Amino acid sequence: MRSLSFTVQLFLRYSPPSPPKNSPKQTLYFRSLRRSISVVTAIMDQNLTKNTSLQPEHVAGPWYSVPELRLRDHHFIVPLDYSLSQSPKISIFAREAVAVGKEEEALPYLLFLQGGPGYESPRPTESNNIVNDAEFIRKHLVPDAGPWKLLGQSFGGFCGVTYLSFAPQGLKQVFLTGGIPSIKDGCTAETVYNACIDPIVLQNQKYYKRYPQDVEIIRDVVNYLTESEGGGVPLPSGGILTPRGLQLLGLTGLGASTGFERLHYLFERVWDPVIVPGSKKQISYYFLNSFEKWLSFDTNPLYALMHESIYCQGAASQWAAHRVRLEHENKLDAVKAAKEGRPVFFTGEMVFPWMFDEIHALRPFKEAANLLAEKKDWPPLYNKTALNNNKVPVAAAVYYEDMFVNFKLAMETAKEIAGIRLWVTNEYMHSGLRDGAGHVPVATAVYYEDMFVNFKLAMETAKEIAGIRLWVTNEYMHSGLRDGAGHVFDHLMGLLNGKKPLF
Repeated sequence: MRSLSFTVQLFLRYSPPSPPKNSPKQTLYFRSLRRSISVVTAIMDQNLTKNTSLQPEHVAGPWYSVPELRLRDHHFIVPLDYSLSQSPKISIFAREAVAVGKEEEALPYLLFLQGGPGYESPRPTESNNIVNDAEFIRKHLVPDAGPWKLLGQSFGGFCGVTYLSFAPQGLKQVFLTGGIPSIKDGCTAETVYNACIDPIVLQNQKYYKRYPQDVEIIRDVVNYLTESEGGGVPLPSGGILTPRGLQLLGLTGLGASTGFERLHYLFERVWDPVIVPGSKKQISYYFLNSFEKWLSFDTNPLYALMHESIYCQGAASQWAAHRVRLEHENKLDAVKAAKEGRPVFFTGEMVFPWMFDEIHALRPFKEAANLLAEKKDWPPLYNKTALNNNKVPVAAAVYYEDMFVNFKLAMETAKEIAGIRLWVTNEYMHSGLRDGAGHVPVATAVYYEDMFVNFKLAMETAKEIAGIRLWVTNEYMHSGLRDGAGHVFDHLMGLLNGKKPLF
């Protein structure tokens, strides 16, 4: 029995809302829910695979309603492995969402590729197969098999760059948010993790600056865990919470816009109330239970199993995050930091081999995780020649302090994608697509190749201006305001008005 999984894919059809009276005609808006479509794949044995051969490739269900939307479910039968001429088949479920009353209109499609891998679907796979699945569905779903637009968040953006590399004919426009990957040859996991160490340290420093009282609280927790029998305390599910396990909270706590607050409030309830003076402190059940929910590996274990593989093409990851952490133990050793009276730093988006021992939900996957870490024959994910000659309009939001998708590596890749338009901002974290609603009072254009106003110095100053919206572009030089025939000004005004004038 073979199992692959698909990262969450959503399909949206969008329509322009009716403009208010006495207002100018509005441009098209995407009408969406965050989860308008989920694509899932069941694990199938040989008997079930045989049954799929008797089913049609595409079955569309009837329309039904939720508030403000009409939904329709689709089922597709697709190859398990597109490289095989006689591949077993698997089933994919997709949900289409459209504004009420627009069901029968010939609206364009937007394919939304969510981050991950492995969230909301038990079929994480490399982005090359995700592209193959998307193309299969596009040819069945879009009228006349026309191209569609793509919105890729995080790992979904990685998939978007793969799409541009191998199937650009299926794309009309591409929007990337926090999702420009490193496209160097081989496995880039070690490069990515090394590049992310400084942003991780920065986020830790910012957290403790906001909540200085947590330095001592977290240090006490680490010392408590270290002195406990077995070097940790039992978790409700049967795993064990150790000092290095505690540091995993940084994945959610440091990388999202509201993470600092959630992390702080979590540690407010780390200890059971001391009713009898002098009683020994004990970590609360509330905290232990919340810790496991934060990690969510009980419901999404394949995120941990497949995470490093998303960086691999033609080479093995060999537990890259673990190796990088060992090189930076002077910063990330929780036990040593607590003993020396230093702040304990959390880790970021990293998966370590010991997690498959300490986290109960991951234990059944330990053997598979080790096999994947040594796997070398990963197929190519990107084609630089195709990207250099790209003709598809691409716009990307790049988050300057993104803890997960490194800014420097993203900018290196952006140079390889012909025609890409960039918006660089430090207003949002990696979760900007979800968090980025609202008015912005300051907007500025920063010319990436400006010979007079240095880009690096400009970005340093921008970090000191609260709420600033940045548009970084290499399309114009220092004289862009004069040379851009109004485009630069219009773009900045669009930022201030809450629009997204990326094209």
